[in-house]
Amino acid sequence: MSSHRVPLARLLPSSRPLRPPNTTKQLPSPRLFTQNSQLLLVSGVTPRPHLPFLHPATGGRSSTVLPRKKFQRQLFRLLTTERKLYLKDQLWNGARYTLYGWAALGLIGVMAFGMHNEILERQFPSPPEWRMITRINYRSAKSQEQLDPNGTGLTDWSSTGNAYRLLLGRLENPSIDGQALRPVLQDEGDICVAGLGKAGLDISAKSEPWRRGYYDCLMGAAKAAENRDGWVCDTTRNIAFPPEVVIGPSNPRPKPVPYGAKSPPLEENCVPAFEPAQTYYMKILTTHGFSARQRLEAALAYADWLDFKGLSATAEEMYDWGVDIAMGALPEGINNVIDIKTGVINSDATYISLNVLLATTSLAFHHARNNNLAAALPIFLSVLRARRRLPAPISPSPVDHKSRNASTVSRFFDFARSLITAPSYPLAPPTGDEFPFRTPLAMCEEAGIMSHIGEILFASGSASSVAKAPSKTAIASSIPSKTTAGDLQNRQSGLSWTRDAVDVAEATLASANKDDEETRDKCSECLAVGMDNWSVMVAKMLKDERQAKHLSQQNVSGSWLWGSGGTLGQEGRWEQESRMVDERLDSVRLLLGREADRKDSKGSYLLK
Repeated sequence: MSSHRVPLARLLPSSRPLRPPNTTKQLPSPRLFTQNSQLLLVSGVTPRPHLPFLHPATGGRSSTVLPRKKFQRQLFRLLTTERKLYLKDQLWNGARYTLYGWAALGLIGVMAFGMHNEILERQFPSPPEWRMITRINYRSAKSQEQLDPNGTGLTDWSSTGNAYRLLLGRLENPSIDGQALRPVLQDEGDICVAGLGKAGLDISAKSEPWRRGYYDCLMGAAKAAENRDGWVCDTTRNIAFPPEVVIGPSNPRPKPVPYGAKSPPLEENCVPAFEPAQTYYMKILTTHGFSARQRLEAALAYADWLDFKGLSATAEEMYDWGVDIAMGALPEGINNVIDIKTGVINSDATYISLNVLLATTSLAFHHARNNNLAAALPIFLSVLRARRRLPAPISPSPVDHKSRNASTVSRFFDFARSLITAPSYPLAPPTGDEFPFRTPLAMCEEAGIMSHIGEILFASGSASSVAKAPSKTAIASSIPSKTTAGDLQNRQSGLSWTRDAVDVAEATLASANKDDEETRDKCSECLAVGMDNWSVMVAKMLKDERQAKHLSQQNVSGSWLWGSGGTLGQEGRWEQESRMVDERLDSVRLLLGREADRKDSKGSYLLK
């Protein structure tokens, strides 16, 4: 009988002895590696085995090396592979963006420089045949002369004069912009005049724009020399100083320099800063190729400078030279236009040019400035007579109705087109040898001459009455002398001429074309001068009238028995005219104010 057994589980023997679990987890000890990745630094896995060849040996080192080794371990641990790549990428980006920034700044600077020169080119056009550097220097010199970059109201004539001298050096240099220039006398070379420097050159082979630009440079240099007359240059610092601040034997009491200026120079270190103004004026007068108008303007400017220096006799000779220049440019067969001795225009002259009118008017101004009223008045009267005999224009000046009625869109396209196209050089101005017409501008000139005639007449009456200095009894006499009556008549005539000049200037300004800037500016100037003279003359007449009335009342008072001697009479003639002048001044100020606002509201230089 079989026996029933329960199967027993068969246990396999264990390969290792049983032991309780280790509950304390040992942290991996730090091991020395030259470079560790970010993953190894933040992960909790067991580090790789210790490799002796990856870290420096520790045997035989002193204890002073331990801190450095510790720092190296920290540095090695900081500069990981990923961090090095990150730093390299940041340095590369920084260098790239810095390069981009400097390139952008350079491009912006080039754009600003080009825009600035474009604006200056539209304001001060330069001859297109000049080289680029010469044109840039020309615009810079003109802007320094005309504008005030510092906002002080003063022009830095030292910098302006140096710019013009640099320009002249480039224009007269045959290797730069002075090709085809030659001396006036080719066989003798350059001509030098004692005290005046080199004579002019023959520029007739050059184009009209080149000659006009060269003339502007010479006139600008002469103007700068006038404003820096007597200045010296310190050779040790290359700085210009006025003569009154120089320290030396010739100036025992020098003036102090302004606050913030450079220290004054010593006399032994100083040389003249600029050539005399006559150097440039005579260069224009002796240059072949300039028009008669250009030479005449240079002669008149030089004569005006001599008048300012107090050399009246030399100035009169220069004014006579200007009259000769104007007469020499007249057509052949035209003679006996001006009386050479007096400068008066003959009444039977058949051809009178603008240069003749300008030369004779300037000569009259010279006589008036030097108190030679007897010589100035006939010239002014002859000029006024000649201007009034001028014929009217053949056809009225054309008005650009298209531009006036143009729409906003067309104006915008015109403006955009002007930005991308170079402005054309202006046409040549009139030479002054043409026969003039009685245009609105000529009528403004007439108003100015009438104002000067009135001023001369009034001044001659005042001067004669002051020279006589009548006594109190003579003034109070009821029977004035014949001379006093003549002086009063001259003063009244002067007032009448001035009043008519104001009327003509105001009427011409009111009827002038809005686009005729030259006429409106000239009429505004004549109107302002005429109103100023009129108010001063009326104030003088009113003062004399009140003094005469006061003296006559003192004479009528008799004795103390008859009291105060009566009351004041009615309002006098000059009191009424004084009130009328005040009312007229208010209206003229409004008119001139509107003209100034209109001129300021004009577009920028790009729109001109």
